[in-house]
Amino acid sequence: MSLRRTAAALGLVLLATGCAGQGRAEVAPVAAGAAYHGVEPQPVPTRPSFVLRDTAGNRYDFGKETAGTPTLLYFGYTSCPDECPTAMADIAAALRQSDDAVRDNLEVVFVTTDPARDTPAVLRQWLAKFSTRVVGLVGSQAEVDAAQKAVGIPVATKAGAIPTLPGKPNEHVHKPGTAPHTHDGPLGYGVNHANVIFAYDAGDRLPVLYPAGVTAADIAADLPLLARTSTAQKES
Repeated sequence: MSLRRTAAALGLVLLATGCAGQGRAEVAPVAAGAAYHGVEPQPVPTRPSFVLRDTAGNRYDFGKETAGTPTLLYFGYTSCPDECPTAMADIAAALRQSDDAVRDNLEVVFVTTDPARDTPAVLRQWLAKFSTRVVGLVGSQAEVDAAQKAVGIPVATKAGAIPTLPGKPNEHVHKPGTAPHTHDGPLGYGVNHANVIFAYDAGDRLPVLYPAGVTAADIAADLPLLARTSTAQKES
């Protein structure tokens, strides 16, 4: 996979660092006649390979486990005040809007960018708020950093304290446009990370990225496209 290809595609949108209280990214306009409802990288990168552990403690090789399967991949953390719960709520809504055949042939993978706090139990409990079928991945800080590099995104960094409501360390003012959500514990520090949903198709390519601003309906409309693998795709 060419990391420069993914980086160039991400250059079309802003990387969200709003988890530390900064501004949210907005989706760039999609060209008329575009096949997908997000940002389409050109040339198209391929599915990356990295190894972490799932919340049951099993070794999870992303490249092998998801090969040939439409896959949505997101990097975030459970204490994220707005971007992560919104992205996961959008994915969950897209799944609900999809036919069983589409939904059952899709993998959704969430990689924590905050392994110091996101234990397997914490991550599993948080993901269950959105969907029990999401694969949660954890690892050492070095392993998580390597996974982000394999995908072609900047490594997430620790930021300052997340602003919370007076006397309520697990509550904050929600930014406009974010999904309703709650937090089970103090928010503490923020983590700056790429706020992008990566959508890999059945041909192990990355034909589309979903930055903030893409709707659940947009994602749902694209899921059947991700399942299609033409001869032209395989040869490109």
